[in-house]
Amino acid sequence: MEQKSGSVEVICGSMFSGKTEEMIRRLRRARIAKQNVQVFKPTIDIRYNAEKVTSHAGIDFEATPVQKAFEIKENLKPETTVVGIDEAQFFDDAIVQVIEELADLGMRVIVTGLDMSFRGDPFGCIPIIMSKADHVVKLHAICMVCGEPASRTQRLVDGRPAHYDDPIVIVGAEELYEARCRKHHEVPMD
Repeated sequence: MEQKSGSVEVICGSMFSGKTEEMIRRLRRARIAKQNVQVFKPTIDIRYNAEKVTSHAGIDFEATPVQKAFEIKENLKPETTVVGIDEAQFFDDAIVQVIEELADLGMRVIVTGLDMSFRGDPFGCIPIIMSKADHVVKLHAICMVCGEPASRTQRLVDGRPAHYDDPIVIVGAEELYEARCRKHHEVPMD
């Protein structure tokens, strides 16, 4: 029997754009098609439930939390044909190789991640994963200032834009972040 061709699908965008919700939609459809689905998330993401990926709207799907990218392969069940990886920007650089290896084994790999940090810079390995992917979708949220489509994530500190030199990774939701359009995204440099 010939091996099925694998693929990599990336769902990226700002916070609150629906990335996890779209991944869950695709995973549920795969389950309906009787495919064996397994989902992984970084252990750093404990916003809602440690063993589920959960959208900001409250939709969830069971997931295995892992600290390092190689643990995905260690925890992979032999019957798995569809792999979901949420918040890929939080994994180490080995995530790129792991994703490629899974696809080369014939698996459908669905990856979500922030394509830009709160600074507006490329975030982690997501740009590399996007360049190697078979399919890329960039979702937009709604700008919290003007209501236009938002492609950026605004970090707030005491209600004011975070400075460029602030740490890149701080896990949070509505209390720390807003979706913003290019015009209203602010990152003070001083």
